[in-house]
Amino acid sequence: MAVTKSLLAPVAIATSSFLCLSAAGCHSQSAAHPSIEFTTVPQAAAGGPDEFAPVAGRVTGALPNQRIVLFARSDEGWWVQPFRSRPFTEIGPDSTWKNQIHLGQEYAALLVGPDYRPPATAQSLPEPGAGIIAVARAAGSGRFVSPSVKTISFSGYDWIVRQVQNDRHGMNDYDARNVWVDAEGHLHLLLTERDGRWTCAEVRLARSLGYGTYTFEVRDTSQLDPSAAFSMYTFDRLGSDQNFRELTVDISRWGEPANMDGQFVVQPETVPANVFRFAVPAGPATHSFRWEPGRVAFRSVRGTGSSRPGAVVAEQLFTARVPTAGAETPHLTLLYDRSAARPPSKSVEVVVEKFTFLP
Repeated sequence: MAVTKSLLAPVAIATSSFLCLSAAGCHSQSAAHPSIEFTTVPQAAAGGPDEFAPVAGRVTGALPNQRIVLFARSDEGWWVQPFRSRPFTEIGPDSTWKNQIHLGQEYAALLVGPDYRPPATAQSLPEPGAGIIAVARAAGSGRFVSPSVKTISFSGYDWIVRQVQNDRHGMNDYDARNVWVDAEGHLHLLLTERDGRWTCAEVRLARSLGYGTYTFEVRDTSQLDPSAAFSMYTFDRLGSDQNFRELTVDISRWGEPANMDGQFVVQPETVPANVFRFAVPAGPATHSFRWEPGRVAFRSVRGTGSSRPGAVVAEQLFTARVPTAGAETPHLTLLYDRSAARPPSKSVEVVVEKFTFLP
């Protein structure tokens, strides 16, 4: 995509210093007011994990040990740039700065002190104070029209259908046509190739539910293609401080046909004790987790409500690294696991008969 360059007037919030003399009282002492401006502003776009553009600007009145922190805003909030692991942009000897940034609808640059540690995500833009010296923000250049939100009704709840890219288990495209509810009220998720590219399916509940029991009744997934992954999970888009409050039931072989195809996860899954693997049996199954303060109990049983649930297939209690309730929402995702050696051999469909929640 083309990147539009524009010169914007500095937008900054400056600090002033005060000198207090015990004999004469407090007197305002004039000082330079640090400020920031953008000289290169990326275009406005829906954004995505693989969409970058150059961004640049200059500062006035910065001290040698101060740096820039960049943020980009999407519909999901503000995200530190260019990566959580690389949140700082250095200021050059000529007082200019430049970097790459993920595309979004709006951009911000913060002049910060050496001890400031930015959040990975935020609902609103951080304001001056607590290590932030000045703030500048700029709308993305050009004209951006946000895609209309598509919702469906399933199991008595409204769900939002994903229509933009996501990098969960590799970069994937999502298509609203891959999600529908049939005449019996069952949710269908489709992973299929359209116009030469694989497209996935995802829905998320339109509101947060918090602590309680989340139950998913699912038709047979034992023959899921090894390159496909079906997940039932909670996710807080801005909860990076608690591993996005993700509690997950995954059905996938992660590209290896010999792998067990079920797992319960309390993120981060890089901690072995946070993952419990099991084999998903043939036939319909009911997967659930009971989330309470400091604990989450997962369970999978044979059958569904309509087919009288039977024997327990797997269960696991986690009491370490369990997140507190926040702004998380339940998600249902069917995707192509991009770490697999090859794509699915054909289209994949998963049917969720029912979702229930009990506080």
